[in-house]
This record gives sequence, C-alpha cells and structure tokens, in this order.
Amino acid sequence: MIQRLFGRLILSRGWLSFVVLCLSFATFGAGTLNLFNMLSQNLALIAVHGWMALMDGAAQQLLELLVTLAFSMAAYVVFKACEHRLVHGLSHPSEEKNAS
Repeated sequence: MIQRLFGRLILSRGWLSFVVLCLSFATFGAGTLNLFNMLSQNLALIAVHGWMALMDGAAQQLLELLVTLAFSMAAYVVFKACEHRLVHGLSHPSEEKNAS
C-alpha cells in the first residue's frame, strides 16, 4: 500500500520526485554525519565500563543511534527510488510517454 501510494503521489511527478530526492539526500546526510564515530565511541564506552555505562545512559544513547541509523537508511532508500525514476525518465523518455 505504501509503495503504491508513494509511486502514485511522488514518483509519477518528475518535479516532486526531484524535491523528495533532495530532501531525502539531506536527511540521509544529516543522519549519518558522525554516526559511525559516535556509534564506535558508544560501544567502546560500554566495553570499558560495562554495566555502569549502560546505567548512566549509554544504553539509551545506543538505542537512539540505532534509530537514527534506521531513519537514515529509510531516507537512502527513498533517495534511490527517486533517483531511479528520474534517471529512467531521462534515459528512456519514449517509455515515459507511453506509460502516461
């Protein structure tokens, strides 16, 4: 259902696909900026200090980092879907007109 709705509302319009592509790229970039560094430092803190670090908030931070990772990957998938639609529309314009 989400796939059909996304295709009907966003991917069917080239200009809207481009806008969503830009927004999803920005979301992916903001979400992954320093994500690897923060995740590795959080895991190192847990490895060194164990249960005490988890009780002091490292577990919550780890969960927040994993949620950020999931949202970043979702933004990347949306980016790739919009990119595919736009590239296909530019490289095969005759198929695009026949589909309408």
